[in-house]
Amino acid sequence: MKSTHLSLIAGTVALAAITGFATLNAPGGPAAAEAGSASSLPVERSSLVCPAPSTSDLAETQYTSYTPSGSETEKGGGAKGEEGTAELKPALPVLDDDEVETDPKKIKKAEEAAKKAKAQADKPVLAVKEPGTPVLAEADGSAAPALVGTATGRLAPGWAAQQTTTVTAGGARGLLGVSCTAPDTDFWFPGVSTARSRQDYVHLTNPDDSAAVADIELFGAKGAVTSEVGDGVTVPARSSVALLLSTLTDEAVNDLTAHVTTRSGRVGGVVLTADDGSGADWLTAAADPSGTLVMPGIPADATSVQLVAFAPGENDADVKVQLMGKNTTFAPAGNDTLHIKSGMTATIDLKDITRGEPGSLRLTPVEKNRATPIVAALRVVRGTGAKQEIAYIPATGPVGARASVTDNRAKGSTLSLAAPAATAKVKVTTSAGSGGGEPAVETYTVKAGTTTAITPKPPAGLKGAYALTVETVSGGPVHASRALVLPEGGVQMFTIQTLPDDGGTVVVPSARQDLSVLDD
Repeated sequence: MKSTHLSLIAGTVALAAITGFATLNAPGGPAAAEAGSASSLPVERSSLVCPAPSTSDLAETQYTSYTPSGSETEKGGGAKGEEGTAELKPALPVLDDDEVETDPKKIKKAEEAAKKAKAQADKPVLAVKEPGTPVLAEADGSAAPALVGTATGRLAPGWAAQQTTTVTAGGARGLLGVSCTAPDTDFWFPGVSTARSRQDYVHLTNPDDSAAVADIELFGAKGAVTSEVGDGVTVPARSSVALLLSTLTDEAVNDLTAHVTTRSGRVGGVVLTADDGSGADWLTAAADPSGTLVMPGIPADATSVQLVAFAPGENDADVKVQLMGKNTTFAPAGNDTLHIKSGMTATIDLKDITRGEPGSLRLTPVEKNRATPIVAALRVVRGTGAKQEIAYIPATGPVGARASVTDNRAKGSTLSLAAPAATAKVKVTTSAGSGGGEPAVETYTVKAGTTTAITPKPPAGLKGAYALTVETVSGGPVHASRALVLPEGGVQMFTIQTLPDDGGTVVVPSARQDLSVLDD
């Protein structure tokens, strides 16, 4: 599909999210669910939001959207067998209501602007027509909007989206990539900062038709950071807001963990970070607290890697720190364990831990019977001096049945696969291009305790962007990420996206007896 160039409304700020759910029609409620066997069915509806990409006039953004083909997709559509839709539309701008306007001319102008914004919000920016083929659109400058959308029917299972933004100069210089993620009620962001050298904004987007209310907490090396401004943040319906973390507190802290929860409604959450001299990128939420965590895909040429971890419970955590390299697993010298105090953020400078080979970081409890849940993320730097560039790898869940990442180019993509527990076999599908190209399938074996880095072979006859889909065939769990490198002005600008299970199917209990055909 030919790309579409956008000139759209400027929302104040926004973010991204994917949500899938199935419609359950089994009679009898919980009792029937317990009585019958369970089956796996494709989701029938997914929600998604993408953040407002940048406030820089130099920003160039590419949006991509994709639904993978496969058995789950082919069975999609629900009981009605509907083809379905998958559309992304501009979010509504957040209006300033602090002052009551009395000038009739200004009131009329504001009403016309609001009407125009709502009309624009009804026009799809991206619309997937068929599973297996990505679609893309482009936007320039700071006016690029946040996007919200819904996929239904056979286009819902595994629906994915990505936005990739290039900023060549200024405080937000860098390659900023983010996969659209699920709206939820609870998010953890290890690795944020309120230091003077950082500009970290937490973006909250509400995909629903009623307002949501969120709270933001910050935790440093000494515990909770005093902040009252982060309580009760209202996110209007189908809109997005962004808050500069340094305005939530008077304390300038280098390494923090942010915790976002909602009192009502649900939001998508992501953090845009910018570091003076080191570039900018998005930090997505880390996997839920767990005793064992995996952060896959540290680049082979990383010049600096920092681990940030937090223990949200009442107990301290002691974890082993291990790098799963190309051929084996080993502990970094001098940093083989980490003690994380309850309610406090801990950090380790792992420096150039990969030393020329790709790797993934694994955290496991020192004592197996004391697996204290933690959250964690990595801050990764490539290059030195003025040519530094940053990206983040949050702890992520395994690929599971299937996971996809969009916006891969003819050059610059690297797929990292890590098998922390047992040898595994995975299938990697290269989709058709958005403007043409033939899909291809390869199978890879990842040995236990190692990381395999793959340079995907682009589709034959590629035009536009393509998607990568990873499926677990056999063996243990596999954790994955995709690094995209787009050099600019001598800087190896890059971004990394993790690939957790796409949630394209749900387990649905079946009733032992179908009473829908019986007379009253």
